[in-house]
Order: sequence, then C-alpha cells, then structure tokens
Amino acid sequence: MIDLKKAKSDLREEYRQKRKDLDPGEKERLDNLVSEKVINSQTYKNAEVVLTYIPKSEEVNILNVVKAALGDGKKLACPKCNTKNRTMTFRYITSLDQLEDSVFGLKEPKAECPEFVQEDRISSKVICIIPAILFDKKGYRIGYGGGYYDRYLSGFNGIKVGVGYYDFIVNEAPHGKFDSAVDVLITERGIYAKK
Repeated sequence: MIDLKKAKSDLREEYRQKRKDLDPGEKERLDNLVSEKVINSQTYKNAEVVLTYIPKSEEVNILNVVKAALGDGKKLACPKCNTKNRTMTFRYITSLDQLEDSVFGLKEPKAECPEFVQEDRISSKVICIIPAILFDKKGYRIGYGGGYYDRYLSGFNGIKVGVGYYDFIVNEAPHGKFDSAVDVLITERGIYAKK
C-alpha cells in the first residue's frame, strides 16, 4: 500500500528543487510562453470570470494573464486564505493596487474586495487558473501541501485550468479520493484538455 502523504512529499521536494534550479532567464521565457498560451486559449477567451493566483517567485509567473484579464474587461478574482480553517475564498479586484501582503509571502485582495460567489455565474464561463509544483498526464496535481486548493476545488463547478512547465509533468502523480484533476493543462508547449 502506497503511503500517499510520503509519496506526495517526496515528489514535492524533488520538483521544488528542480524549480529552484531553473535558470532565471529560462524561467522568465517559460513563464511568458505559458501566459501567452493561456491568453490565446479558447478557454480563456470564452471566460467571463477568471479566478487566478498572484504568483510567488517560485511559481509559474502568470502576471501577464492577470493584466490581460483586467485589460480585456473580464471579472478577475484572486484567492484570500483563511489560515484558521485552511480554506480560501476568491475576491474580485479591478486593479493590482487592491492587493496587499499576506500570509505565506502571498499578495491577496484586501478584505473590502467583494467575494466571488459561484452560483452567480454560468459554470462554463468561469475558469480557475491553478498553480502546482507538478501535474501528471491525467491532470492531477501536487501542490504546496496546504490543501487550500483541494478544499476549494471540491465545490467548484467551473473549468479548472492548470498551468505548469512541460518538464514538470509526470506520467502519474499519487492522488487520493479528495484530489481533483484539472480540466485543461497549459504548458509552454501547448494546451492539453481532458477527453
């Protein structure tokens, strides 16, 4: 029987180190390509609401997507973590000035920003762009270990979009019954949608 927690932890550490070892110039090139693929995807173009993370230094930098969404007139919401119960909500922003420094070195929407409520929107018009350390070919992810996205995605009915680097896709990642696979995976090499 596989020790799921240990298997995830081992992969997480291995690929975090690979991420740290990436040449900064190469990382910037990959980030720009991933962002370009997201912006040019039909999934993004069809979306009215974009839920997306604000990247930390080691994550895939999709600030170009954030800026594009603001410029394209889409409704943009970013995560705000509640560390007491390890959950998160998404809150709308209309400017990067509405972000503030928060837990885990994150930038999050200020408390007064209105909360995204899922029931308000047709699910096919809402996308959630999801970070990870790695994905597998079925769309399962290994995140940073806090479980925030797993909890949020368990009740999310829009389109789940994973972003990552091609070299950070493995054949199969360990996952449990509460793990949720993404519907679309976008890397610098292209777009992979579940059949």
